[in-house]
Amino acid sequence: MSLSPQDRLVVEMQVQNEGPNLIVAYLLWFFLGLLSAHRFYLGRPKSAILQIVLNICIIGLLWTLFDVFLISGMAREKREQLRQKYTRQAAAHGGSLTASQ
Repeated sequence: MSLSPQDRLVVEMQVQNEGPNLIVAYLLWFFLGLLSAHRFYLGRPKSAILQIVLNICIIGLLWTLFDVFLISGMAREKREQLRQKYTRQAAAHGGSLTASQ
């Protein structure tokens, strides 16, 4: 999948616009961490629900605290998923991806 520089720029702009914001993710973790809002925001609903259930015992609370170290990786992974999605879309359109799509 070889995209033109213009199409790569459009893909990166879409990833920036739709990808998760680290500041928002950390604020959600800080203020709503016990409700796993940061995991829902980062597109991980199954682990968010599991974390909420485990918050009843100490394991969930420790997991929530440990997430402070995992948030940047989860956001990076979500951005990469978006990047691959838009790259596939651009390749499927024959390299004619525009910012309005």
